[in-house]
Amino acid sequence: MPKLIENIRAQLLAEAQRQVAERGYAKTTIRSVAEACGIAVGTVYNYFPSKEMLVATFLAEAWEKCLSRIEAQDLTGPKCRLRGIYDGLLGFLECHGAIFADEEAEKTFASVFPARHQMLWEQLAALAAPACSDVPGTEAGFAARFAAEALLTWAVEGVPFEQLWPYLSAAVSETSREGSAS
Repeated sequence: MPKLIENIRAQLLAEAQRQVAERGYAKTTIRSVAEACGIAVGTVYNYFPSKEMLVATFLAEAWEKCLSRIEAQDLTGPKCRLRGIYDGLLGFLECHGAIFADEEAEKTFASVFPARHQMLWEQLAALAAPACSDVPGTEAGFAARFAAEALLTWAVEGVPFEQLWPYLSAAVSETSREGSAS
């Protein structure tokens, strides 16, 4: 009789995430994840066609949770909204930042990075939009996209929000759609 394993997909994702954080991307293998979960290598392939998809899946699911946490906050006022987004990014990077600094992972995911960056940028711009008003004569949504890119870039660099705020506030209007409260 085959072994019954509950929540195998979740176990695989959690184990892969743990191994990547502790050992790095290159030393995490389908075999090491399977062994840690007490299953055959072939079983992993029933859920994920490759290590890349396994890692991409746990990152995508963690990102969706991060977005949900940001959206669930009371983000009233431009400064509060942009700080909430920034803090959410920092939390995500605290848990998963090592993979973005891993040279082997960078080589593996380089071909998909531009599309993923665009997706993150658009998601963050949508969250930032209520805090931003466009300057007359600029493209609609530019201020939100500017704020999103700044938040994303400087969170990766670890720059404190208070250092960013004077620059971000230039993209935020006192007449933004959610009011001038900071």
